[in-house]
Amino acid sequence: MNCHITATGSFLPGRRIDNENLPAFMGELDGEAELRAKILRMNGIKYRHYALNRDQTATHDVYELGTQAAQACLKGRDGQIDYLSAGSTNTPLVGPGLASILHDRLNGAGCLRENLEINSNTGICTSSAQALVNACRAVSCGDHSRALCVGAEQPSEILKSSVIEPPDDRDQHPEDPTASKWFMSVFLRSMLSDGAGAFLLEDRPSAGSVSYRVDWTYSRSFANEAPLCMALQNRSLLLSQDVSILAKYMKPCLRQVMHGAMDAHGESILDYRVVLPHLSSFYFKRYMFSVLREMCREGGGMVDYWTNLETAGNTGAASIFIMLDEYTRTNPPEDGDRILLFIPESGQFNFVVISLTAICS
Repeated sequence: MNCHITATGSFLPGRRIDNENLPAFMGELDGEAELRAKILRMNGIKYRHYALNRDQTATHDVYELGTQAAQACLKGRDGQIDYLSAGSTNTPLVGPGLASILHDRLNGAGCLRENLEINSNTGICTSSAQALVNACRAVSCGDHSRALCVGAEQPSEILKSSVIEPPDDRDQHPEDPTASKWFMSVFLRSMLSDGAGAFLLEDRPSAGSVSYRVDWTYSRSFANEAPLCMALQNRSLLLSQDVSILAKYMKPCLRQVMHGAMDAHGESILDYRVVLPHLSSFYFKRYMFSVLREMCREGGGMVDYWTNLETAGNTGAASIFIMLDEYTRTNPPEDGDRILLFIPESGQFNFVVISLTAICS
């Protein structure tokens, strides 16, 4: 593909919050404390960020989070942007789309003053990855020479205790509380947090800094095979996930998409220096490792992986942008390094895989 990521940026609001102080910002529901302790031991997240004050007043909205990340990405960069692509799980306005409001906000901030083409994507964790795929295609095919892609998430707005109203059916599931609708809604409060990230895409690498050539993208939905797992209700804004469906379908779908991506491009996972996976929890790291070991078996060795889940939290659709931005700053790649971005979504099992090659000029 004739497309390069030439700049990255991210924004994590407020100060870093450890697990002990999570209830001080998100509040606490009846019977949640014991559940939260178990979830935190399982997910491995130690720190996160919320766009909230202690009284649960928002310090930013999701559009401002995206604007801050885009400004960080574009800092010191000149030139017209032709295409703005963005994705999120939830925005305050059902319409217009996220990219339209971001265009307005970035214009007000002194960026993106020109007219341009926009693309807004919705979904769960792959919404902004699909926005990235669309932006890569727009640049690669020659329709646009420079594109900005943004992923932004603010789950605290619908998960904080002053807003969320989970159905309480715990008494119907005395032997298995995880089967209750209450559990499916409440456990996400200990999983998700706020943040945004952005990539600048151009039809040529940037001189004097690290760029990533986009070698290929690969997306697959398994909604024809797997049932609905994670959903956000339009009217109630209740976000829920069925962990039994997740446990049953994630690994086989993961295996199919990873083998499919490598086979489609005649590659081996061992061609890559590192995999950057969006992990919702370290609990699912075992699924990923199992598949990676299987894929590495014939060639010997093991591909490395890198994630900032422990310190940046699970920022959903924004996580892959935040991850590559931090990775580039803290683990400067060498020229020719291959990096694989892997983004799974448990909504109804959609996956995005993106192959990158570092160009250090």
